Amino acid sequence: MQFATIVEIACRYDKPVRIGVNWGSLDQELAARLMDENARAPEPQSAAAVMHEAMIASALDSAQRAEEIGLGHNRIILSVKMSGVQDLIAVYRKLAARCDYPLHLGLTEAGMGSKGIVASTAALAVLLQEGIGDTLRISLTPEPGGSRSQEVVVAQEILQALGLRSFTPAVVACPGCGRTSSDYFQHLAQDIQAYLRDQMPLWRDRYPGVEELKVAVMGCVVNGPGESKQAHIGISLPGAGEIPVAPVYVDGEKAVTLKGERIAAEFQQIVADYVARRYGRLETGSAAPVGDR
Repeated sequence: MQFATIVEIACRYDKPVRIGVNWGSLDQELAARLMDENARAPEPQSAAAVMHEAMIASALDSAQRAEEIGLGHNRIILSVKMSGVQDLIAVYRKLAARCDYPLHLGLTEAGMGSKGIVASTAALAVLLQEGIGDTLRISLTPEPGGSRSQEVVVAQEILQALGLRSFTPAVVACPGCGRTSSDYFQHLAQDIQAYLRDQMPLWRDRYPGVEELKVAVMGCVVNGPGESKQAHIGISLPGAGEIPVAPVYVDGEKAVTLKGERIAAEFQQIVADYVARRYGRLETGSAAPVGDR
């Protein structure tokens, strides 16, 4: 009854509906029936395969019912959420092969912290790379008192890492090793990343395309210059035994060498000036700056 009421309201106001099937609340009568049929089959499938089929059947049956009530085919989005990475990949592959509805991806009950992030990324990245999925949700258990905004950030970073969409300038930073003499590069990378994300509400409209910007923060001279040259703007900080200076590369060319106590502030200003110069010109339709790659 509730299902029909929701669909009827969606029809009245011409709204799309996401029909979601969750393995934790799957119709037990449907699951039991498919299990019984499987048990009688000459070559029974695994319990996992039957569960996958039950999820798909439930989603497709619900979509058909919604259409019978009057909801347009193009107003339906399906999701079949599982909590296991391999289960999720398998069930969405099968569903994608059997329908043309848009699909909403999400690993349910992913967990907290790095565990939830890694599991969600492992599942969704495979599907997205195969062209499966139209919308997505990262379901993370927040830390006590923590913000749910991390779910949005992780979702954006997955899409950006796969090259599907860009949301904010990317910061490339080395992991550090025996050649790095301090944690200064870590603090600088963290500060620049926070600065770029904080600026995006203002920059998004003022500087179209700025989300494609790539900034490199490297910790020593071994890989620093090479990696910095591959970014739009890069800085190579002094490592162990190196001269205490930090060359900055802009569009692949060495632009300036920073020294002293204000390296972080000066580098941030270089980034801000570059953004205004490179992307600000796009607003007026004038040519891109010299050095554009």
